[in-house]
Amino acid sequence: MTDEISKAQTAQPGGDTIFGKIIRKEIPAKIIFEDDQCLAFHDVCPQAPTHFLVIPKKPITQISVAEEDDENLLGHLMIVGKKCAADLGLKKGYRMVINEGPDGGQSVYHIHLHVLGGRQMKWPPG
Repeated sequence: MTDEISKAQTAQPGGDTIFGKIIRKEIPAKIIFEDDQCLAFHDVCPQAPTHFLVIPKKPITQISVAEEDDENLLGHLMIVGKKCAADLGLKKGYRMVINEGPDGGQSVYHIHLHVLGGRQMKWPPG
């Protein structure tokens, strides 16, 4: 079992997360993009030549608990991911992933969109 998958088996929603600390600039990150709704930054443990995260500033713990009024924010994350992918030169494609719960490999309970590229992605993914 990979380290992130192991972490996902014991991670729990609630409390402050590393992403909250990054949003508040308490922990440094290689920021790609920031606006009033979200933040995009390079993953510290990349799984592809290009791997970054797009996180909402609103602390939504999981996609399964997102509400209808989060629809525009969640769409915004994907549009920001698309723009950052273009800015980083991912012309041949990329993959966007949101992990949900222990079986989905969610190790941090603050929604985050992974954008991975710069190599051929495999299928099935997991």
